[in-house]
Amino acid sequence: MAEITESFAERTKASLREALLEAATDLLATHGYAGLRMADVAAAAGVSRQTVYNEFGNKMALVQAVTLRTTAEFLEGIRARFEAAPDLLTGIHRAVAYTIEHGRENQLVASALGTQAGEDLLPFLTTRGEPILSAAAELASAHYREFLPALDQPSADLLAETATRLTLSHLVLPTHSAAEAAERVCAAMAPAIAHFSSTMECER
Repeated sequence: MAEITESFAERTKASLREALLEAATDLLATHGYAGLRMADVAAAAGVSRQTVYNEFGNKMALVQAVTLRTTAEFLEGIRARFEAAPDLLTGIHRAVAYTIEHGRENQLVASALGTQAGEDLLPFLTTRGEPILSAAAELASAHYREFLPALDQPSADLLAETATRLTLSHLVLPTHSAAEAAERVCAAMAPAIAHFSSTMECER
């Protein structure tokens, strides 16, 4: 009985947290970081303001939780495209195209890149975007090594970080379509991948 009660409590807490994150995401997209109020998040989720503070502590922690939730959504899409790809460059192309397409459709990213209210969210993608960069690069690096077992970890990490930085650059400064951006990233990465791969093979 205690286990059932505990399981129910955990599900209830998870449901509450998800409702708060969903409400905060909508409000951030509309009002930006400066315009986000914990009281508004509470009202949108149908709970007290103290409940929001009890769950997240402060506004910055809430926004960071929203950022991590959004990042996890992107990472799942990237993982799926790498896993379905027949080779590394195809995986990179699909992952880059997905990231840019999904980013332009995502309400938070679109707000940060295209609205005055959301301008103060942009640092979460740029100057304060290290958690996003690290998570995406770590995931990509693991797939690089799956496709090219000869790659050592430092080389895979370097290649993955480079591709991730290029992708974020295309997302933040959208001068090309998602497909064109993916082609450009692949064109830049192909010689580097070939170089590292041949070097590792020679050293074996």
